[in-house]
Amino acid sequence: MTDTTSDILLLSIGVIILLVGLTLFGEFMRGRYPVGESNQVVETFIQRVNSWWAIVILTSSAALLGELALLLLFAFASFAALREFLTFSYKRQADHLSLALGFFVILPLQYLFIGLGWTGLFAVFIPVYAFLLLPIVSALRGDSNRFLIRVAETQWGLMICIFCISHIPALMTFEMGDGRSVLLILFFVMVVQFGDLIEYYAGRKFGVRKIAPHLSPKTIRGMIAGVLGATVIGALLSWITPYGIVGAAMMAALASLTGMFGSLVFAAIKRDKGVKDWSHLIPGQGGFLDQLDSVIFAAPVFYHVTMLVWK
Repeated sequence: MTDTTSDILLLSIGVIILLVGLTLFGEFMRGRYPVGESNQVVETFIQRVNSWWAIVILTSSAALLGELALLLLFAFASFAALREFLTFSYKRQADHLSLALGFFVILPLQYLFIGLGWTGLFAVFIPVYAFLLLPIVSALRGDSNRFLIRVAETQWGLMICIFCISHIPALMTFEMGDGRSVLLILFFVMVVQFGDLIEYYAGRKFGVRKIAPHLSPKTIRGMIAGVLGATVIGALLSWITPYGIVGAAMMAALASLTGMFGSLVFAAIKRDKGVKDWSHLIPGQGGFLDQLDSVIFAAPVFYHVTMLVWK
């Protein structure tokens, strides 16, 4: 057993212990209410913790299996997220070929470039080449009806569901020796998701002033609590990163804050589309995009700061 495998197992056990504690805390809060009564904040908190069990098990298992498993896991996440996003976009028959290229050519190529270590092409493939190619494909079909809206929604889908998510496995291209770069993925996912969990509970329990009242129930106190919680978790997990204690705390705070603002953007999109959740994959918690909204926005920032500052 390598040191990296030992660290992944140790980290997974630690997170499982933490999740057990959060689960017991949620059940304790639920038990404070009379039989037949419930509190929506507590129930949603418990549902989020339950969904986190699945996330931890899947990510840890993929990390133990190796880089290819992580690539496939996030490629599947991109596929599912893109499917959810484009379900609510405006499309016509002229866009069918563009959509097929997005799902079955652009998506696999993006992850192939990461697997091959072609970071230069990975960074420009979707924002440049796919951005230019797909509108040409749609235009050649000769349908100009709401053309700009159709193209823009497709490009947004590619950017957030493939380009942004692919920055998570791209962290494996950061050289740490002995395959330890996979630990950066676990670090990133945990600080963002646990920061969100803390923000949700603290914001609903102690929050007063909402940041964007017409979009989201997020409050200033909740976001501060979430970022501070992520900062502490980042410092505690600094041993699996190349950042050091202070650097890990700062990177965790940056990722958490960026992710929270990203979730506001997704809230605005859902409000515009008139939907509460992107899908009903997870009862009470929506779909892939609902679970990954913070991670999606934080991933490119976390990746590029890591490469620019620590490489």
